[in-house]
Amino acid sequence: MVSKEQIARINELYKKQKNGGLSEEEKKEQAYLRRLYIDSMKSNLKSQLDSIKIVDPSNYCNHQHKDKDCGHSGHRKGCSCKNH
Repeated sequence: MVSKEQIARINELYKKQKNGGLSEEEKKEQAYLRRLYIDSMKSNLKSQLDSIKIVDPSNYCNHQHKDKDCGHSGHRKGCSCKNH
């Protein structure tokens, strides 16, 4: 995970680059911090995607209920509404 200080440093180097340029050492630091940030974001996204559960749509009622208060929790297959 990238710290707030590292993000602040990324922004600081970006502003310095826009206003006057960076030394070679600062360019290397900027590249390193950007890579660290990108890798952290990719890792977070992968964790989120890995936690997604695919649900079998056949377990859910797929018709439209006119009454939003029909009381069907999750609209599971086999619900007793009059639309089946």
